[in-house]
Amino acid sequence: MSDRPNIALIGPGAIGTTIAAALHEVNRTPLLCGRTAHAHLILHHDEGKIVVPGPVLSNPSAVTHPMDLVFIAVKTTQVTDSAEWLAALCNENTVVCALQNGVEQKTLLAPYVRGATVLPSVVWFPAQREPDASVRLRAKPRLTLPDVPQAQRVADALSGTRCGVELADDFLSIAWRKLLQNAVAGLMVLANRRAGMFARRDITQLALAYLHECLTVARAQGAVLHDNVPQEIIAGFQRAPADLGTSILADRQANRPMEWDIRNGVIQRYGHSQGIPTPISDILVPLLAAGSDGPG
Repeated sequence: MSDRPNIALIGPGAIGTTIAAALHEVNRTPLLCGRTAHAHLILHHDEGKIVVPGPVLSNPSAVTHPMDLVFIAVKTTQVTDSAEWLAALCNENTVVCALQNGVEQKTLLAPYVRGATVLPSVVWFPAQREPDASVRLRAKPRLTLPDVPQAQRVADALSGTRCGVELADDFLSIAWRKLLQNAVAGLMVLANRRAGMFARRDITQLALAYLHECLTVARAQGAVLHDNVPQEIIAGFQRAPADLGTSILADRQANRPMEWDIRNGVIQRYGHSQGIPTPISDILVPLLAAGSDGPG
């Protein structure tokens, strides 16, 4: 790899635009790849805005050579739709950093990356797509990566940017903690409400019961998480702005397919495989699945 690596980004949505803007701000603008051609990307933040020049490529045949580093920020429901991009951008020397929810990124992406190394990440910042297709960043961006040699390529690319990078020895536990946070956000879909709903005592009690169910499954999968994690996650939602949404809620309100399986179904699946009762998941997951995929 050269001193200045070739970087591409697939999926310039809310998270992807944030990473693209962070790179552009330090003159490391990535090749932008997506379903829809855009002339540029716009990120609004507390100090102003960043305009990332395009174009956003919409045809994988425009890619002429593999990249050193590929950020993929499409939802897991869109991975198969990104197969041609991954085939064009990757080879065995590429590092693919998955800016995606869940704990199964390696399994999901491996069939499409032509032998590249898939590096999972945990994304720790809220960013929301605005009606004009710009993105609003609502907190300082930060990524957590497993402390493996390939992670240094991502850390170097983001060095000196507004996006912080942390390398974790126990990445598994951190990824599962984030999954618990994403899983309980599924309740927002069924209520059709934003974070303010967690001010209700009855919702707090339901959410805590569900999180304890999730915690048991996470520990069975090897995550080291203390007993206070469920309460900490609920407290985070209660501190958040009442109008703070989540990507799965936005997808439901727009009648798009939802990431119900990798955020909630995974708890049920792993619980059943371990012989762990998952009574709340057994109700929540079919409702989310039907809301996403129908019929009806």
